[in-house]
Amino acid sequence: MFEAIYFGKISKEETERLLEIYGKDGSFLVRDSESVPGAYCLCVRQGLFVCTYRIMRSSGKWGILTSPITVPQLFKTLDLLIETYRRSPPSSMAPLYHPLKKSSVCEHLQDEGISLLCFFFEKKYFFTFKCFNMYCMSSFIV
Repeated sequence: MFEAIYFGKISKEETERLLEIYGKDGSFLVRDSESVPGAYCLCVRQGLFVCTYRIMRSSGKWGILTSPITVPQLFKTLDLLIETYRRSPPSSMAPLYHPLKKSSVCEHLQDEGISLLCFFFEKKYFFTFKCFNMYCMSSFIV
């Protein structure tokens, strides 16, 4: 699951745009943290907003900082962390209903008739697209 929803080094703004265009309430993806090296951000669309939770590694295990006053539950793998929070998110966290997968973004772009180049190389997607509506030309290297 983690590899499918991991978009790598994309900005907060690019994340918000992806979730706005291709997501719905409860859609989520993971990206690299822009401010903490080695950490990830779990980004969840909740209504018109995107909630971001930092995923940190501690003692060889992974945890999500959902609140500054709670100790995060730790998991051996990122897949286990994601699946656990999908089944039972804490009350302080937006629910994870719909994984936004890299492959589905590429398929959606192709279905919309948008000019697209999508290559798979070393487990990373490189895609560029042109939109013919209100959205500008964009490039993502994920």
